[in-house]
Amino acid sequence: MKPLDNNLTLSLKKYFGFEKFKGPQEQIIKSLLDGDNVFVLMPTGGGKSLCYQLPAILSEGTAVVVSPLIALMKNQVDAMRGISSHDGIAHVLNSSLNKTEVKKVKEDITSGMTKLLYVAPESLIKEEYSEFLNGTNISFFAIDEAHCISEWGHDFRPEYRNLKHIIEKIGSRPIIALTATATPKVQEDIQKTLGMMDAQVYKSSFNRPNLFYEVRSKINPEKQIIRYIKENHGKAGIIYCLSRKKVEDLAELLKVNGINALPYHAGLDGKMRSAHQDRFLMEEADVICATIAFGMGIDKPDVRFVFHYDMPKSLESYYQETGRAGRDGGEGYCIAFYDYKDIEKLEKFLASKPVSEREVGVQLLQEVVGYAETSMSRRKYLLHYFGEEFDEKNGLGANMDDNSIHPKTMIDVENEMQKILSVISQTNGKYKLKDLVYIIIGKESVITKSHKLADEKYFGIGNDKSENFWKSVIRQAIVNDLLIKDIETYGLLSLSEKGKEFIKKPTSFLIAEDVNFEKEIEQSINPVMVQQAAMLNTADKKLFDDLKNIRKKIAIKVNIPPFAVFQDPSLEDMAIQYPTTIQELANVFGVGEGKAKKFGDEFVKYIAKYVEENDIIRPDDLVIRQVANKSSHKVFIIQCTDRKLSFEDIAKAKDLTINELLDEMESIVYQGTKLNIDYYVNEILDEEQQEEIIDFLMNSETDKMSVLLGEFGEDYSEDELRIMRIKFISNVAN
Repeated sequence: MKPLDNNLTLSLKKYFGFEKFKGPQEQIIKSLLDGDNVFVLMPTGGGKSLCYQLPAILSEGTAVVVSPLIALMKNQVDAMRGISSHDGIAHVLNSSLNKTEVKKVKEDITSGMTKLLYVAPESLIKEEYSEFLNGTNISFFAIDEAHCISEWGHDFRPEYRNLKHIIEKIGSRPIIALTATATPKVQEDIQKTLGMMDAQVYKSSFNRPNLFYEVRSKINPEKQIIRYIKENHGKAGIIYCLSRKKVEDLAELLKVNGINALPYHAGLDGKMRSAHQDRFLMEEADVICATIAFGMGIDKPDVRFVFHYDMPKSLESYYQETGRAGRDGGEGYCIAFYDYKDIEKLEKFLASKPVSEREVGVQLLQEVVGYAETSMSRRKYLLHYFGEEFDEKNGLGANMDDNSIHPKTMIDVENEMQKILSVISQTNGKYKLKDLVYIIIGKESVITKSHKLADEKYFGIGNDKSENFWKSVIRQAIVNDLLIKDIETYGLLSLSEKGKEFIKKPTSFLIAEDVNFEKEIEQSINPVMVQQAAMLNTADKKLFDDLKNIRKKIAIKVNIPPFAVFQDPSLEDMAIQYPTTIQELANVFGVGEGKAKKFGDEFVKYIAKYVEENDIIRPDDLVIRQVANKSSHKVFIIQCTDRKLSFEDIAKAKDLTINELLDEMESIVYQGTKLNIDYYVNEILDEEQQEEIIDFLMNSETDKMSVLLGEFGEDYSEDELRIMRIKFISNVAN
């Protein structure tokens, strides 16, 4: 493959306007122009695209760039057309084109005008396209986002594994494979699969010294996010969530709080996704709430923060997504919210996958837990994962993470680790994490009673330590391969060979003294409503405390838990809005007309007296800033449950997911309207199971889902617990 122009630096300046190459770019381009296969491992923002764009321009023929996302292709085609006098220099070939457009692409390639052709692997498989390309002058193949080839990569795509066969069919040409995230195992897998073990390998450092890494407990994450964005007004940022629904809800929540935010996920139509992406790039929006579908190939250098509302499924994903911050070398804050229960949800999702995929997924998740709970420099942990060593005292970017700035106090749990491993050995690996914690602290449960474990000598041998302490020890044992977690059998823990050896020859084992990601998590009654009082921190503290006392008296009088009268966010909002009539109270967050009439009298009388005695000027407008209920299916849902229709049929009729239907039902019952759902509950849970959950709720101080999952999460699904909570509130409070 002979270049048309040998002076690379002049060409760089001529076509891209840069004075000099970045890192190993020049060597990579020379190797490719010399006809070598090339493997490039370069972090996000390192300039991977240039490594195939410039040699494509300088070579005879057309370079075929295999790329996984249409948005990424569009972004790069636009960029290439921006440096040329004719649009034909770069094209996309995919299913979005009509026959006329496909014809035009083929004509430009045949004429030699097209230097870069972007294709998805699915398009390359098509006989029509592979035959056409076989008869054209191809300069080389570029495989972008090459980690998609490896099942050990964080974004594995099976169609990528056929690329070698397709390329050979089209004709032998040099291959350049590029990725921003690949462990040594993934790198080897990529090279083997593409048949390029002879490739020239170029690796740039994974260290991004301008990025600050932090992991926070997932307690009121929305509140933390809004506060951060308002304190950093006008700065661009990305917030990653794992579900499309959370993306939509969070974007809406930010908007009603005065933040210019947009959603982005694969469920939006292509035009809307493209429009939202462009608005973000053009600084018409400050924040994008997105699933991982957003960001690949997005060239916005001034993203100042990246939040992970949910921990991602792998450290590769995390690294690539955080790498979208500070690409211009300026500040970049990377904050992840961590709750171990999110990891357990991902594990349950993996349980339905094939064995090989499940094993890979579990291993990747354990690395995420290790990162979240580590006490060492987060930068050192990340770089070590990618096979790179880092000097946390003198290296570039030292002290740029929460653990380095605020070192945790370490304690040696050698004896405790030996204890818990011995218990697992003696119980033959038959129990899950929660059951093991109950056994070692001596807490009675359904399992310990039915298996008569209270009589065993090991029952309660760790009762001098808390539940959270033992959970941390067990999780660290999993992360450090002392234990094996079998998610196919619902998370049973058994000893590994390494764990058996530890029992015989225990060694020092350090964990952070204050590792506790299990604090109570505040959850909103309805995810689509804004907890204005909690968000703005402006509630009248004295009034709030007084209202809690009134609530407690009413709860005792009618023999229901206080939360079944009004929840804390409702009381906080009363302490902001000062409602003095039942009608005004009905407008308060999470109350509604039914609840206001049933319990509101004492509250509004007290508030009216409080306002008068303290000369308080009430807000003129008692409208709560909340996300509008777009669906308003209340009457329909009440009618359907009265007719005893299945939840699945109700959801289908209104094009809702079960999760969205439960959101609607929670909103209905928490605002004081009764729902008759006993017919459905009786189908999914027997009488004894229902009693167990109801008894717990009657004696609990809270109905937060985090607490219910902590108690029953191993035995019931989150949907089952939500349905029981709806039944409880409906029957007891309404």
